[in-house]
Amino acid sequence: MAGKSVIDDAREVRRATELVELGARLQVLETETKLSRERLLRLYKEIRGESPPKGLLPFSTDWFVTWMPNIHASLFMSIYDCLIKTSELDDVDAIIKAYRLYLEHCSTHELEVVLSMTRAWRLVKFIDAAMLRRTPCTQCGTHFVMRTDDLAHQFVCGLCHVPSRAGKTKAARARRDALVAEHAAH
Repeated sequence: MAGKSVIDDAREVRRATELVELGARLQVLETETKLSRERLLRLYKEIRGESPPKGLLPFSTDWFVTWMPNIHASLFMSIYDCLIKTSELDDVDAIIKAYRLYLEHCSTHELEVVLSMTRAWRLVKFIDAAMLRRTPCTQCGTHFVMRTDDLAHQFVCGLCHVPSRAGKTKAARARRDALVAEHAAH
């Protein structure tokens, strides 16, 4: 650890701690911090009281364009973009802060949390890689996540034009009605 700043190390541990507390997978921690895998494993176990889950991260863009996940992904990206444009946060800290604000929004409006921290991180990576993009709805003007190669001419979001199969269960219908009512209020 010769030549390494104690302050920089503390900053990396803080960042990793926040990511673990928010539910990020080990692969996210390895990508976004300079800490060794061994330290990350120890930190994860200390915070969560268990080993990190194994397996690959979600890699398909398809999940982000289905109805309910798209609404939540679009909300998260609106928060994230606002933070990137109005603050001096780096990408990872902006993701962390945006995710905390997303969770607060869901809690305040009694909405189910659909987007995990790992999926939020992956979403930003997909947009940065131009695999997904954001397009404004022609009716409400809100920007929604969509595939880069999807046609966006006359795009109408899933809140202005709710798909016929959306919200067929009683719980899903209640969530849908709450989202539509909230969207109409803005």
